[in-house]
Amino acid sequence: MFLCVVVPSSLSAQSLLDRTPNVNGGWVGVPGTVYFNFMHRFTQSGAPERQVSNSPTFLLGYTPITNLLIGANYATRSDIAPRFPNEWEAFARYSYRFISLQAGYNQAAESFDGELGASYSVGPVRLLAAGRLFSNAFASDSTRFAVAGGATVRLSRWLALAGDVASMIDTNDTEELAWSAALQIAIPYTPHTFSLQAANTTTATLQGSSRGRDEVKYGFEFTIPLTLSRWFGRRTEAAEINIQAAAGDITADMRSLQFVPARVRVRTGSAVVWKNSDQVAHTVTAEDRSWTSPLIEPGQIYRRIFDKPGTYNIICTPHPFMKAVVEVVS
Repeated sequence: MFLCVVVPSSLSAQSLLDRTPNVNGGWVGVPGTVYFNFMHRFTQSGAPERQVSNSPTFLLGYTPITNLLIGANYATRSDIAPRFPNEWEAFARYSYRFISLQAGYNQAAESFDGELGASYSVGPVRLLAAGRLFSNAFASDSTRFAVAGGATVRLSRWLALAGDVASMIDTNDTEELAWSAALQIAIPYTPHTFSLQAANTTTATLQGSSRGRDEVKYGFEFTIPLTLSRWFGRRTEAAEINIQAAAGDITADMRSLQFVPARVRVRTGSAVVWKNSDQVAHTVTAEDRSWTSPLIEPGQIYRRIFDKPGTYNIICTPHPFMKAVVEVVS
């Protein structure tokens, strides 16, 4: 069982732009969200066949509460254990402030695995490091350790370069230094990210990303978050509460593709200030389209004064399922 130390920035805000292909960086996701990430790496055989083979790893995870990710990686064409080409890794990762804890079980290797990591950001650069323990590494009936390190460099809001290296502590003749390099891309105005990768590792499990082979694989990774809290379950207390009338501005939030709180009450002549705490841009738009804000980028705020009593129904233009109500009283 290991700890993963992370930077003070919000873990839930992390995307592929904040981690490398072989080091997870302590990512735990947004509460109420299911994650389906798939990574494919391709190799080609020699002439004359030149057959292209695909080595995919699928991640299915869920964040039930803040700072907890529960999930499983499933990989085909795995080389972790000779008799098990289909590799399963079940894991749980919990973070608290700057520390997170991950523990998992690799079915192919019949091994309990964990990771201790650290990360640090300086401007556009984010440095990552990790130490790993495998109770039955590569189904070899032996406990082994691995270390890994990497970095991401933000080129813009939508682009980043990433790379990492990893190695078993006691590397044998059949194992090489593991490495990967990637161009990480955030798809504008969506929660999806995409990565173009080159690596000499096969799968994205802890064991699979710790051992290199004498073969370069090229591929990609794509992330699909599904915010179940938009459709199922009760809204949180914060989304249900009515903010009472006050003389000054009322502050509200946009996060996890929701207006929070979803209903506010202000006095005539007061303003509501919305902050976009999401990863994608939003608007504050009257449902009847009589007025709208500009596109509010992540981290930006929008302030609107309500000078007439009434009830104002609000939506987000790019995400019309996001709804809120402003009640203006005299």
